[in-house]
Amino acid sequence: MNAQELRDKTPDQLREELTSLKKAQFNLRFQAATGQLENPAQMRIARRNAARVLTILNEKAANAATE
Repeated sequence: MNAQELRDKTPDQLREELTSLKKAQFNLRFQAATGQLENPAQMRIARRNAARVLTILNEKAANAATE
């Protein structure tokens, strides 16, 4: 997932994407706690993807406020 693909989405689609990323992040934390996580780098990737979506949502909100 790159930033340009996310910028093409609507804010509602971004919120849905954020919800799914947060659920995935929760599942990864649960797997880590139970010792079933195979690739610890997945947690970092999920966290960064969620931050990327939040950043673009904030950019869209700022642009809407200035227009």
